[in-house]
Amino acid sequence: MEVNTSSPMDEFCGSTFWNSTETWWTTDPDFTPCFEQTVLVWTPCAFYWLFVVFDFYYLKASLDRNIPWNKLNVSKALVNVGLLVLTALDLIMALIKKGGDDQPPLYKLDVWGPIIKFATFLLIFLFIPLNRKYGVQTTGCQFLFWFLLTIFSIPRCRTEVRADRLRQQLLESQQEDLEYAWEEYQYTSFFVFFTFTSIMLILNCFADGMPRQTKYQRGENEIPELSASFLSRITYQWFDKMALKGYRNPLEEKDLWDLRPQDSCSEVMPTFAYHWNQNVRKNYKGRARVEPKAQFSNGNVTFENPHGEKNGRKKGVASIMPPIYKSFGGVFMFGALMKLFTDCLTFAQPQVLSLIISFVEDQDKEKQPEWKGILYSVLLFVLAAAQTFILGQYFHRMFIVGLRIRTALINAIYRKALRISNSTKKESTVGEIVNLMAVDAQRFMELTTYLNMIWSAPLQIGLALFFLWQQLGPSVLAGLAVMIILIPVNGVIASRIKTYQIRQMKYKDERVKLMNEVLSGIKVLKLYAWEPSFEKQVLDIRDKEIATLRSTAYLNASTSFLWSCAPFLVSLVTFATYVLTSEANQLSVEKVFVSLALFDIMKIPLTVLPMLSVDIAETQVSVNRINKFLNSEELDPNSVLHDPSKPHPMSIENGEFSWGDEITLRNINIEVRKSSLVALVGTVGSGKSSVVQAFLGEMEKLAGVVNTVGKLAYVPQQAWIQNATVRDNILFGQTYDRKRYNKVIDACALRADIDILSAGDQTEIGEKGINLSGGQKQRISLARAVYSDADLYLLDDPLSAVDAHVGKHIFEEVIGPKGMLARKSRVLVTHGVTFLPQVDSIYVMKAGEISESGTFDQLVKNKGAFADFIIQHLQDGNEEEEELNQIKRQISSTADDPELIGSVEKAIKLARTESLSDSISVTSADSLMGRGNSLRRRAKRQDSHDSVASAASLKKKQEVEGKLIETEKSQTGGVDFAVYKHYIKSVGIFLSVATLVLNFVFQAFQIGSNLWLTKWANDQRVENDTSLRDMYLGVYGAFGFGQVLTNFFSSLAISLGCLECSRVLHNTLLHFNLRWPMELFDTTPLGRVVNRFSKDIDTIDIILPLNIRVVLMQAFMVLATIVVISLSTPIFLAVIVPIAILYYFAQRFYVATSRQLMRLESVSRSPIYSHFGETVTGASTIRAYNVGDRFIEESDAKVDKNQVCKYPSVIANRWLAIRLEMVGNLIILFASLFAVLGGQTNPGLVGLSVSYALQVTQTLNWLVRMTSDIETNIVSVERIKEYGETKQEAPWELEADKNKPKNWPEEGRVEFQNFQVRYREGLDLVLRGVSFNIKGGEKVGIVGRTGAGKSSLTLALFRIIESAGGRIAIDGVDIATMGLHMLRSRLTIIPQDPVLFSGSLRMNLDPFEVNTDDEIWKALELSHLKLFVKSLAAGLNHEIAEGGENLSVGQRQLVCLARALLRKTKVLVLDEATAAVDLETDDLIQKTIRTEFKECTVLTIAHRLNTILDSDKVIVLDKGQITEFASPTELLDNPKSAFYSMAKDANLV
Repeated sequence: MEVNTSSPMDEFCGSTFWNSTETWWTTDPDFTPCFEQTVLVWTPCAFYWLFVVFDFYYLKASLDRNIPWNKLNVSKALVNVGLLVLTALDLIMALIKKGGDDQPPLYKLDVWGPIIKFATFLLIFLFIPLNRKYGVQTTGCQFLFWFLLTIFSIPRCRTEVRADRLRQQLLESQQEDLEYAWEEYQYTSFFVFFTFTSIMLILNCFADGMPRQTKYQRGENEIPELSASFLSRITYQWFDKMALKGYRNPLEEKDLWDLRPQDSCSEVMPTFAYHWNQNVRKNYKGRARVEPKAQFSNGNVTFENPHGEKNGRKKGVASIMPPIYKSFGGVFMFGALMKLFTDCLTFAQPQVLSLIISFVEDQDKEKQPEWKGILYSVLLFVLAAAQTFILGQYFHRMFIVGLRIRTALINAIYRKALRISNSTKKESTVGEIVNLMAVDAQRFMELTTYLNMIWSAPLQIGLALFFLWQQLGPSVLAGLAVMIILIPVNGVIASRIKTYQIRQMKYKDERVKLMNEVLSGIKVLKLYAWEPSFEKQVLDIRDKEIATLRSTAYLNASTSFLWSCAPFLVSLVTFATYVLTSEANQLSVEKVFVSLALFDIMKIPLTVLPMLSVDIAETQVSVNRINKFLNSEELDPNSVLHDPSKPHPMSIENGEFSWGDEITLRNINIEVRKSSLVALVGTVGSGKSSVVQAFLGEMEKLAGVVNTVGKLAYVPQQAWIQNATVRDNILFGQTYDRKRYNKVIDACALRADIDILSAGDQTEIGEKGINLSGGQKQRISLARAVYSDADLYLLDDPLSAVDAHVGKHIFEEVIGPKGMLARKSRVLVTHGVTFLPQVDSIYVMKAGEISESGTFDQLVKNKGAFADFIIQHLQDGNEEEEELNQIKRQISSTADDPELIGSVEKAIKLARTESLSDSISVTSADSLMGRGNSLRRRAKRQDSHDSVASAASLKKKQEVEGKLIETEKSQTGGVDFAVYKHYIKSVGIFLSVATLVLNFVFQAFQIGSNLWLTKWANDQRVENDTSLRDMYLGVYGAFGFGQVLTNFFSSLAISLGCLECSRVLHNTLLHFNLRWPMELFDTTPLGRVVNRFSKDIDTIDIILPLNIRVVLMQAFMVLATIVVISLSTPIFLAVIVPIAILYYFAQRFYVATSRQLMRLESVSRSPIYSHFGETVTGASTIRAYNVGDRFIEESDAKVDKNQVCKYPSVIANRWLAIRLEMVGNLIILFASLFAVLGGQTNPGLVGLSVSYALQVTQTLNWLVRMTSDIETNIVSVERIKEYGETKQEAPWELEADKNKPKNWPEEGRVEFQNFQVRYREGLDLVLRGVSFNIKGGEKVGIVGRTGAGKSSLTLALFRIIESAGGRIAIDGVDIATMGLHMLRSRLTIIPQDPVLFSGSLRMNLDPFEVNTDDEIWKALELSHLKLFVKSLAAGLNHEIAEGGENLSVGQRQLVCLARALLRKTKVLVLDEATAAVDLETDDLIQKTIRTEFKECTVLTIAHRLNTILDSDKVIVLDKGQITEFASPTELLDNPKSAFYSMAKDANLV
């Protein structure tokens, strides 16, 4: 054979390198042996040498070490050795068998081929022990290398087998000896080589064993990804287990895997901190070597203070951006590389499409070899699949970067929040600081995924234009112009939508706020029968909201209209320009479909760009906010010294301090001796608390020395309680020592409170201690300090919130000279005078200075500020009588100041009169001494029976008893079809059908216009006939017009339908909710109901319509695709069924798992923020106890826990995407294969079906996402439906009521006949058979101890609770036969707690607007409010704040009186206020009632006996039964009566 030595490669091989007749223009294609032995072997080798850097990187980055030898890595090593030996042998054989005299010539290939292979195999062989040593379990480069090598060796297999067959034939046919030794050797050697590479490929499909040494403990529950092989990683096959588990039953927290170590705070933080600190140091000139002093370490993370010391010259603000680039940029750049790669692959698809079309077109002229068609189809599939896998990894990487950035920012913000100075804290509210974490850090995470679009979108648009230009020339610009014009139009609409959204949010907030008030004050509304008025107010706001939403719907329809007509308009304009500009320009099928595919590619980047720019601007704002916060001023850690050589444990010398602006404290000199008790006293605002803060280092020190030696404990003035159990709050991170703990609890008088709590000291306290009283919080805060067993105690007025006798007990047991803290040094800020005689020294504060100091006796003698303080204090009169006597004794013994003693006596008198009124409220009845003893007795008992058995049974009981609130059902699993039916019914049948029909017609038009295009492109006659061309163009335009219209109307129909539905749902929800019986409000937490009105309604208003619109569009798209492909290749229908089944399973598995993961993630996210909010509020306490590190660890743990839930849901998305896109890719493969093989001769149809198939992957992906969203969000409908099916109270209006006279009840007779009532089903009776008769106009007092059933009586009268037996008649009419509003509007009540609603004063008095202004002013005059209202600028229209905050409690009570005067019916119920009203107001109310309601029947529930001594009758209730019913005088004459003993307790007899 003549060797053509024209090309260097031919010389290299000694044979032809490339022969196109043999490879391309043939029905039996094959490569030349030279090509097979060079290109096909060297490509994989080159690939590996190029990417081997990644393998080195993974070695460096690995956190593990030392994988043991196992079957897998031993076999890898052996096979690899085999390959090395084989290639070496190849070289030796070549040198032996070739190049001799009578041997074949030796070519360069024979030498270099084995050398290149040998080097590559050697490199891979080296990695086996390296990977073992560094704990790398799998590597992608090696897998890909073996994969490519195996695939590329397949053509040579065929060549070698054919050559061998040929040799055998030659040997048989020719008798003479032919030398084939070298060829025979090559044949054998190649197949051994091929076997080995295949084995290596299989071995590389598995991951190596577990490393022995790991940096972090690897638990049972470790994430399988860590030890998954490369193949399993790119297909996410390791996630299958979780998907399966989630499908079988709803996932719970325990099912989740541990976090990958490299994503946890402990890995992310050190990197970020290192770069942050470098960045901070750069900002200081001339101080590069000196590190700023403000540091604190947690493990190994130290953050530097960018604010620097006062003198540090600052160059600028340290920004978070450089450290973010440096810490996370690597992964991000790798992701960007992948993105670039997929962008290029995207554009390869239309090119292959054009090849397929031209292949079918050429079929017409002459028969084409079939293998080319198959090659194109497979190529299309391979491109799509490669794109799928790479994009999967890209999004995965980007999410990880996002998560890590969020972790870093949350941590940096948290650490900073523990150290910000007070001036910084003043600049922003806690809410704003929490928002930095909740909103701004979150925003980063959401942006990272799309950030690469900044360069990718312009690149895609540019490439698309370049390829379009090749197809259609300059006409492309016309299409581009249309696209560009549409962008600003969209922008305008978007900004309009934004205005409407803001408006809608405003209405929503108003509505929710009003609902919140209505629900808080629902009891009062029911008593007054005012619900209709408020229902109308809510509906009015809702109507405005709906109107806004309707405008938004029109705008949304027009955007979707623009977007749907955009691709069409663009193609129409481009094609029209193209054919009209020149006669020579004719549309061919290839041009049409390639252009359409390219226009499609351009659509996404064009949509994303404007959105992206907005996002980036918002993120920039976030960056600035975070920077400002992280650069703000910090507390100076050196303001307090800890010098043990000073004589006293706590001292301040010549201190001057400020809170950041003007000087607050000056000339402060305080010393606290060891084990002494020092009191700080002074009037409000004299700077007592500031001194305590100065000791803690919270204030800015301007001069002087502060010194503390020893461990601190601090009790703030406002107790800071964590959202944890009572016990955790007291232990505060220390270990539990039962004996000490019980001692502390008794000393702090918490035993009784803990016994009341539902689950004892394991009761969870709500946020900010919501379910505790002020006194309880204060005592828990004190118990925390006592338990911490510190050396120094700073007690900032711990006794202010507790009752006097409890305060006394705590002082004796804890703070005083005989208390638990007697051996410690303590500073006590106090307002009480009582304990001052027992302290070691007193400092009196006045206007930020210490005016005098000394012991109690010294100060009283001085007659200075201290004496004034005592006198002023006594005039306030809030001390108990016995304590005052004690002070009087103390003062008279030291001073002979008559004025002082006089004021003490006056105070004693005042105290005596007050305590009378109290004694009836039962608390002070068990006198102090008794209580103290019982406490001590109980303590002894407690120690003895802390046994385990009783504890267990107790716990059960506690759990049951602690359950007043019903737990909310978290919906798991799917949603009933009934809910969908309910939703569709609410939308309305007409609109539902219209939407479906319009969507159907829209798709029909779209397919029609595409088919018309193919017809046009296939029509040969157009070339010579312009009128025919114009006809085609016109019809094409008409089709487009039809698409645009139907799209507009379908999206409008669906928006309006959903709106109508949400209107109906909201109104029914409101209607049913206001008609709930009171018991339902008692058992349902308010927040849950408000949630229905805010979040669930919001979902139905905004999110659901969007979801449904997208789902319908996508579903019809998929249908259209199937129809189009089946039209061109009917055989495709056979493949649809298996593909549909695959799709269905992926979808079911994903929806179940993903929904539950998202729920878990949102549940685990809020603790991060609430813990942060708590930390910010309690920062000074955390610093005082020096537990900052523990809190940082807690925060880290919470962030990690959130990642544990977040990471799998990110993976679930990838898992689904890969599976669905592969389903889509199969559709592409089959559509193109059948088109090529099915003998389809119409190139237009082929182009159409393949281009539809190319779009289907995206559509399928979206479809699943959106259907799962619908399933998640339809739950809102379910919840609202559930609330609409709850129990309702009796009807408000009845027909029979209309016959009653206007002024019923005319006499006001009230009779109870054997009346029984209970609060809820299954509870005991509260009134057990009460019978009495009250004549019209009688005044009756109702008394009894707490829980005797006094309030139940009035509630029963108003039918707030319905009777369980017996009846109540008013004027002889059984009240159970009337409508509730008829009854309630004819009775008047002045309730115990005055509830006001936000709105005008007038609305609060007369919500139905039935009274004239004169009547209202008259009522105000009688209720002594006229002067006050006259003084207001707005008069009757004065806006009242939520809950009446801007009126005093007394004024609110008077407003309630005015309401009663306006209504003035024959029966008045007066539920007396216990503590809200001062004596003065009380007298006013009594006086008005006596004069104004002279003719009425008045029932008074009394807490103070003196108010009912002048009534006609008294009812004494006990345990739900009447024990006495007679006139007060009669009862007082009988010393045995219960009434008499009560009066005696109150010193009235």
